[in-house]
Amino acid sequence: DAVAADMLNSPRKASTAAAAQLPHTDNFKSSPRWRKKTKQLATLGPASSTFEMIEKLFLAGADVFRLNFSHGEHAQKKELLDIIRAVEDKYDHPIAILGDLQGPKIRTGTFANPDGEMLEAGQIFRFDSDETPGNNQRVFLPHPEIIEASEVGHELLIDDGKVKVVVVGTGPGYLDCEVVVGGMIKDRKGVNTPDSILEISCLTPKDRADLDYMLSIGVDWVALSFVQRPEDIMEIKRLIMSYNPQNANPPHIMAKIEKPSCFWDDNLEKIVELCDGISKLHLI
Repeated sequence: DAVAADMLNSPRKASTAAAAQLPHTDNFKSSPRWRKKTKQLATLGPASSTFEMIEKLFLAGADVFRLNFSHGEHAQKKELLDIIRAVEDKYDHPIAILGDLQGPKIRTGTFANPDGEMLEAGQIFRFDSDETPGNNQRVFLPHPEIIEASEVGHELLIDDGKVKVVVVGTGPGYLDCEVVVGGMIKDRKGVNTPDSILEISCLTPKDRADLDYMLSIGVDWVALSFVQRPEDIMEIKRLIMSYNPQNANPPHIMAKIEKPSCFWDDNLEKIVELCDGISKLHLI
C-alpha cells in the first residue's frame, strides 16, 4: 500500500537515544512485525489508551495511530500522542500519528413525541424550515443549504441510512419526500445527501479549532472528513500554511472519500493530485 507506506516517511524522526531500552533478543528486528510490507492503522480509544496497550498494538504490527477528534478533549489527545512518542523512542522506530477531523454534522430538528415517529414506506414526509417540533408528517431541517441543493429524485438518508427517502417535490423552505425505506426517526438524527453537493465547508468551527491544536502538538497526518471537491483540500492547505507560514514539516493530508459527489466530473482526479493520501469509507 503506497499511501500507507508513505505514512512512515513522516518528518518526525524517532530518537536514537533510547536504543538501550530495546528488548535484548537476538531476532528482535527479524520478527514478522518488522518484515511485513503492508502498513496497519489502529484507532485509539478508551480501551487502548495506556502505554502498555499502545506498545502491544505497535509490536503486533500497528504503524499508524489514529486520534479521533470527534470525541474526547484536547488534553486526552495530547496524552495519547506523548505515549506514542514514548513507544517510538523506546523502539527507535518511527510511528505515524493521524488526527481525524469530525467534519460537519447535519441533523434533523426535534419531534413533539420524545420517542420519535415511525415512518412507513410509501408515505410522504416533509422536511421544512418551521422550527415547530415535528410529527409523523414533517420535521424541521435546520440546514437551508440541503433544501436549496436538493432536486426531485435526490435521496436523503436518515440516521446512517436506517430511513431512506426520495425527494418528490420542492418549494420555498421545504422538501416533500416519499419514504422508500421506513423506520423510526427521532430527535436530531443525521441527514446525508448522497446526490447533492452542499455549498458548505467541510471544516466546521470545531474542526478549525481541532486543526489548530493538531498543528500545535505535531501530528504527522490530518484526515479531512466529507470531502466533496478539490476546493476542500485547498481550504485546509491554506489553513495549515497560515498556521505555519514557513511551511516547516507540515502534516500530510488524508482525504476521506465518503460522498458520491467526489466522483462528479474530474473532482476525484483533482482531489488525488492535491492530497497525500486517500481513505475510502462507505459512501453515504
